[in-house]
Amino acid sequence: MTDEQQRKIYILDTNVIIHDPSSLQHFDEHDVILPIVVLEEMDKVKKGFDELARNVREASRQLDELSLDCDDLSLGCPLPGGGRLFFELNHRSLDVLPDSLANGSGDNRIIAVSLSMQQEHPDRHVILVSKDINLRIKARALGLKTEDYRSDRVVSDLSVLPSGKVRLDLATWETMATDIEVPEHDHGNHFVVTWPDEMELPYMNSFVILPGEREVAMRCAAIDDERRVHLQDITSYRHERHAIWGIQALNLEQNMAMNLLMDADLDLVAMMGLAGSGKTLLALAAGLHQTLDMGLYEKILVTRATVPMGQDIGFLPGSEREKLEPWMGAITDNLSILLGDEAQNISDILGQHRIEIAALSYARGRTFTKTWLIVDEAQNLTPHQMKTLVTRMGEDSKLVILGNNAQIDTPYLTANTNGLTQAVSAFAGWEHGGHIALKASERSRLAARAVEVL
Repeated sequence: MTDEQQRKIYILDTNVIIHDPSSLQHFDEHDVILPIVVLEEMDKVKKGFDELARNVREASRQLDELSLDCDDLSLGCPLPGGGRLFFELNHRSLDVLPDSLANGSGDNRIIAVSLSMQQEHPDRHVILVSKDINLRIKARALGLKTEDYRSDRVVSDLSVLPSGKVRLDLATWETMATDIEVPEHDHGNHFVVTWPDEMELPYMNSFVILPGEREVAMRCAAIDDERRVHLQDITSYRHERHAIWGIQALNLEQNMAMNLLMDADLDLVAMMGLAGSGKTLLALAAGLHQTLDMGLYEKILVTRATVPMGQDIGFLPGSEREKLEPWMGAITDNLSILLGDEAQNISDILGQHRIEIAALSYARGRTFTKTWLIVDEAQNLTPHQMKTLVTRMGEDSKLVILGNNAQIDTPYLTANTNGLTQAVSAFAGWEHGGHIALKASERSRLAARAVEVL
């Protein structure tokens, strides 16, 4: 088989370019064909201020740069991975389609290009790449090979994010314990174990749960080159004397989360969890304690993506705060729990307790210094929005990211491509970051049952 025969031919649908403007860089040494109908469809949605229009404009700029460096477009434009990009200008003939599909729609024209390329290059693999499930089904019915675009997925299978904890079974722990080291003058609060070669190393600031009649969690404080893991005891916020603003951890995972939140050396903490697992309540309690009681931060700032769960109710009247108050129901509900009878007038309470609410729209150009920043419902943020927020963080600030990949309300995002997943994956293992997944619903027995059965 020649080198050319080994190179695949990928035909891209419009939604691939819109979903990931840098997608052309991810096809390695293979050739890519962009039907002219893709450019026509991109042209229809390039105007506007939303994420869709922004992606189209960015993709157009990249295509412009690629075509400028190409002397003869008919020979293809070189791609970063070694392949070539071809613009299919005549979209071939619709005669290759069955009569039921020969109506000239954008999807059918892309299928026609794919079928024509398959006939012209029988010795090469021709693959149609699309995020449109129905288009892929139609194409497969006509004998085409199809693929979903997945090159934007970070590390392994991100449909399940790293949990931030490792649970050891009794046999493994007994083997590790034979080689345990306890530093001098340390009263059992810190010890070092050699991690088995067959087990993946834990992340920095993740937790190792030791077996026993009552499970004990220890924090991974350091990992050296010899696979020696330094485990450190953690504070038990499950006890009343360590309650934060009257809030105690109700389970082992909440206790881990509170240890991360209360560690001033961590600049970023992400909490993923089911509905009712306590993410917002823990973040607010820890923020109030460290802002008002300890003075580590000057204010608490809360933001979230304003994406409705169902049908949008339209524009809201009033100032920025008044427009955002309906979106901040989770914050005000939890403040009522924390403040009790004091929380009669939420507007006054926000000012008295140095809590601000802000829209993502105004984050560009700001610098958040000495701020406890809570990003709620982060699964509805795009990676671009998440990057914008993280890069706004100034000195002596802490970013707390809350989200649940089972509650994505944005139609263009998935569990693999949203800002929550991107942030957790990118910062996993960083010495100044930590994350934890909360799996138990503590809101009520009804909510806990609903999580299980609905």
